[in-house]
Amino acid sequence: MDHSTAAHAPRANRWALIWPVLLTFIIPLIVAYFVYPEHLPPGFGVFPPQFVAEAPGFSALAFGLTSIGVLWISTMLLFPSWYGFKGAAPMPAPAKAKLPWWFYAGAAGTLAFWALMWSHSTLFGDLVYWSFTPLWWSFVFVLDGLVYQRNAGRSLASTRPKVLLLMGAVSVLGWAYFEFFDYFVLGNWYYPYADKAPWDATTRTVEFLLTYSTVTPVIVQWYNLLQTFPKLVARYKNGPAWKVSGNVLMLVGFVLIALMVIWPYPLFWVVWIGPFAVMTGLLLRLNIWDPFTDIREGDWSAGLLIGLASLLNGLFWEFWNHGSMAFVKDTYTNPNFWVYDIPYVDVIHLFSEMPLLGYFGYIPFGVLVWQVYLWAAALFGFNPSILPDSSVVPSGTVSQGSE
Repeated sequence: MDHSTAAHAPRANRWALIWPVLLTFIIPLIVAYFVYPEHLPPGFGVFPPQFVAEAPGFSALAFGLTSIGVLWISTMLLFPSWYGFKGAAPMPAPAKAKLPWWFYAGAAGTLAFWALMWSHSTLFGDLVYWSFTPLWWSFVFVLDGLVYQRNAGRSLASTRPKVLLLMGAVSVLGWAYFEFFDYFVLGNWYYPYADKAPWDATTRTVEFLLTYSTVTPVIVQWYNLLQTFPKLVARYKNGPAWKVSGNVLMLVGFVLIALMVIWPYPLFWVVWIGPFAVMTGLLLRLNIWDPFTDIREGDWSAGLLIGLASLLNGLFWEFWNHGSMAFVKDTYTNPNFWVYDIPYVDVIHLFSEMPLLGYFGYIPFGVLVWQVYLWAAALFGFNPSILPDSSVVPSGTVSQGSE
């Protein structure tokens, strides 16, 4: 059952949806007014974010404490029974279908733009500078094709294609929202070669906003792919019920965001947790379904699988990003290339700009991406479901599979 089809928020709740999010913008600006002589953090408003200052170096204490958190979430994902999860009987695996044409088109696009981005080739003129967005949208359709093949011919592209475009639009707003907080942690990530493309400022802004359109669709496609493995879904059910209070979570999120502005380096991790806490609390407070609605009842499958989806995609994000500067170093043809300036734990890089422990920030980020989509659905009144339409009768399915 797709719990995300919860009823849209009534019109009377629009302001209740808006003011907490508005407050997440206002609080850091107010605190920054008193913290910084110029009333804003250095580099604020430079788009996309650029290097500000060298973050503090390695701290064994911070690394150790962060490792404990990483170990906790890793063992929960790998050994849920250790944490009291009883699991459930898996649903029958969907029938299989042939891979659709857009899988092959997406694979061809992925390979072509991957090669272009890593080679820095100007064989096709300035196309190399634009390669990031078509690479990732091609990959979205590769994943969609796999979902189609494993899910009886049902995927977002085959049953709800307009939803992918809607997700792209929400994704632009969602990642821009997240970038806002990066200024207040003094550039945990930044884009050193953004000005190397032969563009004016307006074109550069448009190109970056287009890249933002890929975030939500690709994470959702990973989630839908994980949903085609019934045993994986079932193992995170009947676990501990965590009855968190929406009001308390919102308050914690607001306080953390304020403190993050005062101590941006010790509280750098709040950029992943503060907005997440506010959005979780907001949706719970208004009785709008989100993964924590199910967690209150002991069903962690939606929350953990969207986090795992984000983590899996993070491997591709970081791999393709690093490779775009790993082999050809004398030209700068990927304006979207990013690097990290993370305090205390910026060690152990495995073909990646991201430090090893940093990957686990993708888990709460994945939940936040979904929550922003649910929030937008409630605000603008569209269907929040992220799953393929199960009422569509597919053709070309083959034998019933099992996992």
